[in-house]
Amino acid sequence: MTTNPFDADRPPERTRRGKGQRRSDQNGGGRRRDESLMVPDVSFDSYYGRHIVKPAPWGKEIAAYLFLGGVAAGSALLAAGGRALGYPALRRVGRVAAIGAATLGGGALAKDLGKPSRALNMMRTVKLTSPMSVGSWILTAFSGFSSLALASEVTQAVTERSHGGATRSGGSALARVVRILEVVDGPATAGAALFAPPLAAYTAVLLADTATPTWHESYRELPFVFVSSANLAAAGLALVAVPTAQNGPARKLAAVSALTETLAFERMQEKLGPVLSEPLRTGKSGRLLRASKALTIAGAVGSVALGRSRVGAAVSGIALMAGSVCLRFGVFEAGMVSAIDPKYTVEPQRQRLAARRAAGVVDDSITTAR
Repeated sequence: MTTNPFDADRPPERTRRGKGQRRSDQNGGGRRRDESLMVPDVSFDSYYGRHIVKPAPWGKEIAAYLFLGGVAAGSALLAAGGRALGYPALRRVGRVAAIGAATLGGGALAKDLGKPSRALNMMRTVKLTSPMSVGSWILTAFSGFSSLALASEVTQAVTERSHGGATRSGGSALARVVRILEVVDGPATAGAALFAPPLAAYTAVLLADTATPTWHESYRELPFVFVSSANLAAAGLALVAVPTAQNGPARKLAAVSALTETLAFERMQEKLGPVLSEPLRTGKSGRLLRASKALTIAGAVGSVALGRSRVGAAVSGIALMAGSVCLRFGVFEAGMVSAIDPKYTVEPQRQRLAARRAAGVVDDSITTAR
């Protein structure tokens, strides 16, 4: 028998067992392999410091988009109210703010996506299960109606200044355009007002549809918070830009929306519990949200008590807009924190599991067939 010269360097091999010995192991005899040496103990603590949930790949442009979309939606509602109540300044400011904020918000969204073409790609299909797809179509419809309403506003202002409105009765192409826009003014205003609440609410649904813990678990209350915040921002802008004789609807909207937002936000924190609401109370997001609450309350009280004064209305309106900005950026920041820190994923899971075990839903006994 020839001996391999490298055999001396090999480690000794284990003695191979025969068939009878293998059968005896299967029947419980012999020495069993200790698999605990092969599989290390797993502990949830080992995940801490690592991402369990992937943070949303969004920058600050999305937080700005959340705010600007709210301004556009609330302004369209105030414009409709101004038209119905006969407040031309409120109608005019609302229409300009609606299309202006929608345009800026679309620009912020396109910047976050990196290429404008990516924003256009979302329009190739309608996917009802995707909040982003549905929201893109809501924004498009809203912008279309708002653009028609603003075009009607501009032509009315031009014709009233030129020849005392004689352009309307002429036979030129401009006169026909003016008459058409006057006809579509009402439907355009109604259409923009119809799509305004979905525009203000869908961004909350968009956040809650992610796996980000704080956003996902606040899916019931967050739409109410965002819609109220949108109305506050629009009311604040109207208080700044509209004469005091016509800012009554904005002052009333500010008072109602401030109360609704405060109650909805407190309810949201209560439903989230002490763990998931922690990002809303601590750090940068906590500071922003506390500032938002103070500014919102001060602005709402000021709009009611001092709204008939030009200076008081302007200061109150600035406070309301600043409060809305702080809320949107605070909620955005809190969600990012809850995604980065794994404890906001693991600890609620442990609490839910403990509650199910206490209720007898989960059976801890493990039966192993040998």
